[in-house]
Order: sequence, then C-alpha cells, then structure tokens
Amino acid sequence: MCRCLRIQPSGFYAWLKTPLSRRAREDARQIELLDRAWKESGRVYGYRKLHDDLLDQGETSCANRIARLARLAGIKAQIGYRRRPGSHGGKPSVVVDNTLARRFDVDAQDKAWVTDITYIRTQEGFPTWPW
Repeated sequence: MCRCLRIQPSGFYAWLKTPLSRRAREDARQIELLDRAWKESGRVYGYRKLHDDLLDQGETSCANRIARLARLAGIKAQIGYRRRPGSHGGKPSVVVDNTLARRFDVDAQDKAWVTDITYIRTQEGFPTWPW
C-alpha cells in the first residue's frame, strides 16, 4: 500500500499513532467553543461576534480562522427574524361607509376631511397625474 501511494512506511506508522495534527486538534477544540457560544447566543451570532466572544474568553485566533471554522461547523448568523405564516397582528380592518359620497362642498368648516393617497404604492404602481 505504501508503494502504491508513494509514501514512506515510517510516515504511515507515525500517522497511525497520531492521526490528527496539532492544528486539526486545535481546530476541533475551537469549533466546540464556537458551537457553545453560538448556542448561548440563541443561534443568532455570526463569525464576527463569535470572534469577539472567543477573545473575551482569552482565546487568540484571527477572524478569518473563526470564519473558516464556523463555515466548516455550519454556523451561520441569523439574518432577520422569521414571521409566522398567516399571523399579521392587529385587528381586522373595518370598512367605513362613504358618508361624503363625492360631495366636496360642505356647509361649515371641519365637517368633512379629505386627503390624497396617491403616495401609496399599489400592485399597479404609483398613481400618475392626471387621472
């Protein structure tokens, strides 16, 4: 097998004794720390805040390494918040009767108030002037 793979037998037996390198063991240890910090944050933090947490714990590693380890561990920042489908909150809208009935001339002040809602975007786009 060593001849086929073109490796020295001493290298193969050294690998059998310690299959993980020192850096791989350190990566595994830091991944555990990252995972714990990520779960404590409610699975919200991304690699930048996780890097800050590790610095607070006394760990020394650069942000790029934390980003690589977080990507390997499947740790991602939560972007935005999920909303439950169908629950939009608030009370259902109430349709008010059209008491003005397009009679814009009134007898006294403060009897009828009107406004322009052309600033509200609809599915057809913004209303254009003149109608």
